[in-house]
Amino acid sequence: MTRLRQRMVEDMELHGFAARTQEAYLGVVCQLARYYQKSPDTITEEELRQYFLHLVNVKKLARASITIALCGIKFLYEHTLQQEWRILDIVRPKQEKRLPVVLSQEEVRAVLQQVRIPTYRACLTTIYACGLRLSEGRCLQIPDVDSARMLLHIHGKAKKDRYVPLPTGILSMLRELWKTHRSPVWVFPIPRRDKIWHRPGETGVPVSVDAVQSAFRHALKRTGISKRAHVHTLRHSYATHLLENGINLRVIQELLGHRSPATTAIYTHLTAEVRSEAVDSINRLMRDL
Repeated sequence: MTRLRQRMVEDMELHGFAARTQEAYLGVVCQLARYYQKSPDTITEEELRQYFLHLVNVKKLARASITIALCGIKFLYEHTLQQEWRILDIVRPKQEKRLPVVLSQEEVRAVLQQVRIPTYRACLTTIYACGLRLSEGRCLQIPDVDSARMLLHIHGKAKKDRYVPLPTGILSMLRELWKTHRSPVWVFPIPRRDKIWHRPGETGVPVSVDAVQSAFRHALKRTGISKRAHVHTLRHSYATHLLENGINLRVIQELLGHRSPATTAIYTHLTAEVRSEAVDSINRLMRDL
């Protein structure tokens, strides 16, 4: 590890960045270094300007990818290298306003039924039933399950903890799954081919992001549902279904761990009730045409 890389890692640790954020930031800085074939601390401001033009005009990266590149590179130059370059304030990825894909309750159940490996099916079912992010769901630990109060303790994004209700059926499912691996740490440990998922003294590791995503994709394909859904769609569907069933938007915000009500408010555009009211009004307005 180079001294510059080590310094950046230390700075990110001091800022309290999560491991995945650190990995993403280091990744974009490494891409910058490979592009110019030299250390980032020797790159000029004009070269940095040309690099972002390359990302926008040549590689045509999506807004999210450019945002990650900007955040990682900006952290390196402003915090680790103490460089205040104007170009880092000029780069502004174009905002996109896209409504998330939502599955109906019937579609969610159809997809979950098609997940063949029990560990992945239980993980995905818990993600939907508790409105979790994939990172939150796969890393659930045994002490996070509060069966006495029927709550899950979620270690959320940006180290923001929260409690979410644990449905009775989900607790029963988790208990049955635990009997098959008896891990002292993980609710969803990686399944082992030899079926001996936990040996004395082992703690193991949780299921991987790629494995859970792959299980979801294959299950979705088997259902024949054509929506562009992914694991995070389960979280969007959870919020929408709660709203459709009369749960207050403020409560949903707390359950999802959103900082801003505006983030949660997007689900008001997705509910069947809102769409139905709009269609009824449009039909009344246009009936004499």
